[in-house]
Amino acid sequence: MTRRNFHASVIALIVAGAIPASAQEATLSIGMAAPITSLDPHEDSNSPNNATSRHIWDSLINRGGSAENKPQLATEWEVVDDTHWRFTLREGVTFHDGSSFDAEDVVASLIRARDKESQAFASYTRNIANVTAEDDHTVVVETTVPDPMILNSLSRIRIISSEFADAPVSEFENGPAAVGTGPFKLLSYTPGDRIELERNDEYFAGPADWSRVTLRLVPDDGGRLASLLAGDLDLIENLPAEGVARVESNDDLKVIRGQSTRLVYLGMDVARDQTPFATAKDGSPLDSNPFKDARVRKALLMAMNREAIVDRVMQKNGTVAHQFVAEGFFGHSDEVEEVGYDPEAAKALLAEAGYPDGFALTIHGPSGRYVNDSEVLQAAGQMFSRIGIDTKVEVMPWSVYSGKYSDGEYSLFLGSWGVNTGEVSNPALALVAARNADKGTGRYNGGGIDVPAINELLDQATSTLDEEAREPLLQKVSAATFNDVWLLPMHYENVVMGAKNGIEFKPRGDKYTLAYEVHKAGE
Repeated sequence: MTRRNFHASVIALIVAGAIPASAQEATLSIGMAAPITSLDPHEDSNSPNNATSRHIWDSLINRGGSAENKPQLATEWEVVDDTHWRFTLREGVTFHDGSSFDAEDVVASLIRARDKESQAFASYTRNIANVTAEDDHTVVVETTVPDPMILNSLSRIRIISSEFADAPVSEFENGPAAVGTGPFKLLSYTPGDRIELERNDEYFAGPADWSRVTLRLVPDDGGRLASLLAGDLDLIENLPAEGVARVESNDDLKVIRGQSTRLVYLGMDVARDQTPFATAKDGSPLDSNPFKDARVRKALLMAMNREAIVDRVMQKNGTVAHQFVAEGFFGHSDEVEEVGYDPEAAKALLAEAGYPDGFALTIHGPSGRYVNDSEVLQAAGQMFSRIGIDTKVEVMPWSVYSGKYSDGEYSLFLGSWGVNTGEVSNPALALVAARNADKGTGRYNGGGIDVPAINELLDQATSTLDEEAREPLLQKVSAATFNDVWLLPMHYENVVMGAKNGIEFKPRGDKYTLAYEVHKAGE
């Protein structure tokens, strides 16, 4: 029996109800705040997908909750020279179907992620020139240039069985290819509803506390809160602000808080000569795209009372942002101007740019993806209207919105990026570097930003292993991005979760909720 057929048989038995009674002994139900878009771990890179895939698959490197690199399927690594890294693989690891993990699986996984048509992981695979197996438990990764972020990059790429290197997305979605080495086995996936998982008792790092886990996809804040209050969920992401008091007053529940590095921002179409959702107030086309003018971009930033948005809309569950990362993080620049709320100055800038009476604008965003996302967007829209920009807001489910915003279909849009590396090159390569499929940059640059000076700085910063030389380059990237207002920084999200008292969980900086890291209180 092939590995594929064996696993399919296991799935069939489970679906038929052959779940041992012991699997019901310690169950955990988590309310996820955003749905996933694919269960193929290399098809689409976003936080919900990547957090979910981590339950089933491992990576060479385990990125910890504080952005530290720790061994996972690789037990150690060394720099051979500027463009070659050697990884020693963990021995004795098996996939969920009982087959052995070896170097062939690593080679197949890294190449698949690099060459996949979606190019979703291009930010992480863009410098991988070749991957070779020296023996069953040694792999060498060759990079096109010296890559100081290669360990972080490899922590993003899940290692699948080489047998499924050519499997289509559908075989990951319906189970046959969803064979990993991770702490949980896939039982079933119902798109838009839930992922059912069973503990991998043979997991090399030790079994999880939970014999069975349900990841419920509940993007509606009210629905997620109601399910926690009713006892149907044990832990929920993104506890809505209006629910904090209700949870704190419930003797059976508690609020879990933590810090994150997730930046929420507004992006703008700065590429097209005319942009589809900005018009004259009578609906006629504008002569030019207003967002190409830095004065208009700065006016928008000045129009927003971001302190009020954090205080009232976010209910203090955030911190006003001025650049990619906060003070103290690698690449934060003291040269970035901190633009304050000044609607009168914003009106003056609009007039100076040739829009004394403003214009009409439709802004787009998701509903239920980020903390209070639609409310944040509505507040921003009202503030734009006060400086003469007649603003309409359109929000939609994340599954509809995600591809369109990253592909540049909108004029002004809400975006977010979890700065999981704790440094600037990670968001900058994805959000402001010019879109270049060959180089793997700009995959989520929905505004079409293409600034030669920024591109050159990033080329330099991502090809030097000298940290002392790299940080000033990234500081210049921060200054060039935000002093010319290529993005409108809003805030960093805080982590606020609701849980039953019997649950212990330390929130991660990347906001991933990993069932393996959830524990029973007191254990």
